[in-house]
Amino acid sequence: MTVVPLQLPRRLLEFTLDGEPTRVPEGSTILDACRAAGKDIPTLCEGDTLTPKNACRVCVVEVEGARTLAPACSRRAEAGMKVSTDSERARTSRKVVLELLASSTDLSTTPRAAEWIKEYEAKPDRFGPDAARVNETPKIDNDLYVRDLDKCILCYKCVDACGDQWQNTFAISVAGRGFDARISTEHAVALPESACVYCGNCIEVCPTGALSFKSEFDMREAGTWDESAQKETTTICAYCGVGCNLTLHVQDNEIVKVTSPHDNPVTHGNLCIKGRFGYQHAQQRP
Repeated sequence: MTVVPLQLPRRLLEFTLDGEPTRVPEGSTILDACRAAGKDIPTLCEGDTLTPKNACRVCVVEVEGARTLAPACSRRAEAGMKVSTDSERARTSRKVVLELLASSTDLSTTPRAAEWIKEYEAKPDRFGPDAARVNETPKIDNDLYVRDLDKCILCYKCVDACGDQWQNTFAISVAGRGFDARISTEHAVALPESACVYCGNCIEVCPTGALSFKSEFDMREAGTWDESAQKETTTICAYCGVGCNLTLHVQDNEIVKVTSPHDNPVTHGNLCIKGRFGYQHAQQRP
């Protein structure tokens, strides 16, 4: 039997979005309204299973009467407000943010980053070769996943997923300040020596590939990773009776990684170490 959560219907409120009257349920964000209206607003730090942190600022929009641009991912829609998603001011801000991010981090594995850079005519190279970068080699200290800080945009999604929003392990946090800020374990110890339980929920929410499966990292290094050739099959984890949903990503008849549907009422995209990494038995591997 499927349990359907019931709640009172939310009142609809009306506001103006790019000159068109729009109605959304009370409590919806501007980003929710944009998506419902079919408007493509770029965003990196927003996650459908996490509370918005407003860290990347790529989704900013212009609200009439407001002094500053508003992050669409967290700004709630209000009755009567007038929002412009494609104004010159909003587009310029997105362009500069993309330039800053792309000049200081490696966005090569960030979905749609190249598309947005082209769309907003961003020119990351204008900051020159001396733009601040982490310039660290990927951290490979375990057999399950890799940390590549050169791709980290400090969106804090991994910290939230590891912390009080989901896992409550608190194995990672932000260390340092300013240009020295980075995601780190306590005292920068290797992952196997930290409090990490290898649930991989940080990988699930990472928007840039700074955290990735070791299998994916190795295949990308070898040039064999091909998402277009992968098939996805959603099934139920067989390890226990909780009923977590697994999405198996299969390439060349081998499972290359495991994710979980974010809309699943059991997992909300989260898994444990067995569900996310314990698939070797299905391929008769040690």
